[in-house]
Amino acid sequence: MITSIRPATTADAAAICEIYNHYVLTTTISFELEAVSAGEMAQRIVEVSAVFPWLVYEEDGRILGYAYATKWKARKAYQQSVESSVYMARDSGGKGVGTQLYRVLFEQLKALGVHAVMGGIAQPNPGSIALHEKMGFVKVAHFAQVGRKFDQWIDVAYWQLIL
Repeated sequence: MITSIRPATTADAAAICEIYNHYVLTTTISFELEAVSAGEMAQRIVEVSAVFPWLVYEEDGRILGYAYATKWKARKAYQQSVESSVYMARDSGGKGVGTQLYRVLFEQLKALGVHAVMGGIAQPNPGSIALHEKMGFVKVAHFAQVGRKFDQWIDVAYWQLIL
């Protein structure tokens, strides 16, 4: 078995969509309401990668997960803070993929001068909470009923990691 963590490219867009669109279409984990096209995902990869890392975890040529960071807020004083995202293929949970992706992502973010990482988690999501807390994140906020999907209100809580 050959595994690697590498920067995402636009050629990965379809595989990333396969992972992400499952969450979009069947869960409240993502607040998007419609599947994302490979073209749209490729554009997102280009935009994010111009500023922060977007990484994929690949095993024997198949992408099993990805992680990236985006700006936390637009104002200049927030420039050392980011929001992280991590998604795994449905059959890849519990294999350490998220942990490995986050370790590499956080190393690269620290090298870029990032100081604080925020993780927003739609509630409930015990798997994501466990991953974030395993990585050292601490819960700092809980917003009630801030999203609506599948005819239900969804809470979002935030965890923070100081690098």
